[in-house]
Order: sequence, then C-alpha cells, then structure tokens
Amino acid sequence: MTYAPLIKEIGRGAKGAKPLTIDQSETLFGDMLDGRVPELELGAIVLSLRIKGESLDELLGFKRAMDARTAQVAVPDGPRCVVLPSYNGARRQPNLMPLLALLLAREGVPVLIQGRHDFDTRVSPFDLLAALDLPLSPDAAAAGAALTETRIAAIALDTLLPGLDRLLALRPRLGVRNSGHTLAKLLDPARGRSVRVVAVTHPEYLVRMDEFLRADGGHAMLMRGTEGEAYANPRRRPPLALYRDGALETLEGEGGGAPPKAEVPDVPEVAGNAALIRAMLAGTTPVPEPIRIQVDALKRLAGAA
Repeated sequence: MTYAPLIKEIGRGAKGAKPLTIDQSETLFGDMLDGRVPELELGAIVLSLRIKGESLDELLGFKRAMDARTAQVAVPDGPRCVVLPSYNGARRQPNLMPLLALLLAREGVPVLIQGRHDFDTRVSPFDLLAALDLPLSPDAAAAGAALTETRIAAIALDTLLPGLDRLLALRPRLGVRNSGHTLAKLLDPARGRSVRVVAVTHPEYLVRMDEFLRADGGHAMLMRGTEGEAYANPRRRPPLALYRDGALETLEGEGGGAPPKAEVPDVPEVAGNAALIRAMLAGTTPVPEPIRIQVDALKRLAGAA
C-alpha cells in the first residue's frame, strides 16, 4: 500500500488536515498493527494524527482494526467483565486501581486488568499487582481460567495485541504519545461481555471519548483518571458517565479542590501502597467513598447489582 496520499490528507496541520473515512482508517491502522508501514511513513502518520487529533470516524475505523486482532478472554457466566486499562502507575498518590478490582471481584464481578508500563518516573502497576498476589496471566486462556476461578486476572498488552504494544513502545523514542495510547484504553478483550472503564487525563478527551462511546455501543464508564489510572480520585469524586449500548447516564462529581486525606496517605511505593490496599480490604482502614460509588456503578453496568 502507498501511504503518501493518506499522509497528504492528515499531515497538513491542525487546520488544513482532513479526516480519513472509517474504511481508510481501518485499513491504515490494521497495517500499523501488523507492522506493514515503513518506519519513515509510520513516524509521519503518528505525528500527523497527534497534531490533527483523531476524528470520530478515524477512531471507529481504528477500533475495527483493533477488534479484528485482539485476543479474546472467556468470561464466566453471570455479570459482564469489567476491563480496567493500566498504563500509568503511581506518581504521588497511592494507586487504588487494584483496590477497585479486588472489591468488584469480591462482589462476584469478573475484572480483567490490561496494560503496559514504560515510565521510569512512576511506580509500575504490575509490580503492585504482583505484591498483591495478582501476577500477569501468560495468555488469554489462562486469564479466562483465572476469571472463572477467582474473578480477577491481569494480562499484558503485548499478550493481547502485540502490534498495539509496538506502537505504544514508540513513545520513549519519539518523545510524545500517539493514537495507540488512546486506542489502548478502548481495547475490548471480551467483546459483547465487557464493561470498559475509559479513564482520560485531558478534559478535551472527555468530549472525544463521549462521542466514540455513544457511536461504538457496548457498556462502558468514562471518567477523569487519577494520575492516569482508572479509579475515582479519593480526594475529589469525579463525574462518572455510564453507557449502555450508547445510552448515557451521568453521576455528578464533586467541585472544589482535592486536599490530601489522612486516611489515604501518599504512599506510591509498592510496599506502602499494597499495605494500604490490604488494610482497606480488611476493613481496618475505610474505603474512600468515591471508590465505593464507582464500585456500585460498575456493578450495575455489569448486571450484578
């Protein structure tokens, strides 16, 4: 395939660029995932898309290409599986994403954590999961078996979709994120049986992801992440947008600042973070109310309430 005509359309800057069609986007992203695009053209494509921003049709086409290549994890009978993306890790606050997952699993809701970590300045979420006796599953079949047995599993992105993992690995080399980072949060390893939690960092992506989730269908929760992770900030409850096959329900958040809380100390390191989560699971430290609200909302979305 010749990529110059497509680069000509998307590479004219934020004001002059034109969006690709859904079919063009599916073909292009499929080639990117399959490693068919030469390095020079790939660099031009990812930087052009970052400057321009992905259109709704482009996101839908990219998602089609991703769906056709993503390994699927079997979900046991009962509630839908909550899919938690993890691509950032802890910086200043403790990472309570594993707490959210373990609370849901305790309520009988299957939870699949998927992601990758390449930040030298953040604590790896997968080191934290290992400290909580939640190792990575070696493949999709093992993840499905873990969901059946314990209602919780974790799996690396390179196991689910190696081509997308390669796109994300370009970030340290290019210095900026690319469309792959947006699509990684939309990954669906349990199509038809999932509740995707889509956590964004920048406010403009709330609008972009809202448009996508209305058009894409399925069950999902859209929210501002906490340091990029998919759990409600214990310091200030974010608004939660809940989608059921395109229909939207919104749970309002809190206004004002986000001051530290004594019961949630700043322990981003693995040992302290794991100890805090264990204390909350044991009931010796209270679970933050924003997390409880998120658990209840996901239970309803999954059909377990």
